[in-house]
Amino acid sequence: MDMDPVSLLARLSVSLPAELLAQLDAMVAERGLPSRSQMIAELIRHELAEHSERSPDAVLAGTVTLIYRADKGRVRQALAQTQLTYLKETISSQHVFLEDDQSLEVLLVQGPSERLQQLCDDLRRVRGVQQIKLVTTTALLPPLHFHGDGGE
Repeated sequence: MDMDPVSLLARLSVSLPAELLAQLDAMVAERGLPSRSQMIAELIRHELAEHSERSPDAVLAGTVTLIYRADKGRVRQALAQTQLTYLKETISSQHVFLEDDQSLEVLLVQGPSERLQQLCDDLRRVRGVQQIKLVTTTALLPPLHFHGDGGE
C-alpha cells in the first residue's frame, strides 16, 4: 500500500524573532527553494544527524573529507593503512590532486557513530593532514551484499 507523501506531513507553528525570520527568508531565496518548510526541514535533519553522532550506538552514513599535502606518497600510504583498519566502515574513496602539492580525498562511510569518530581521529593524526570533516546522516545505505542468498 503506497501512501501519498503529502498525507504524511505534519504542520508546525514556530515563532521567531523578526531578524532571524528575515535571515531565514534570505537563505531560502539565495538557495532558490520554493518554501521555508524545505529549508527548515533540511536544518532539522542536519541537527538530528549531529545529535545522533553523539550517541555511540547510532549507525550513520556519511562522508569524510580530507585535505592533505602529498609528501612523496608517505601521507597517502599512511591514510590507506588507517583506512584498512576501518575497512568495514569505509565503503569507497575518491582522490583528486589539487594545486600546490595538495590532495583532496572523500570517503563514503557507514557504521556506528563512535567508530566513525575514531576513524576521523586516526586520520587526523596522520602528519600532513590539514583539514578533515565528517558529515553524517541518519539515512543508511541499503545492504550492498547478501551472503548465502544464491546471488539473487
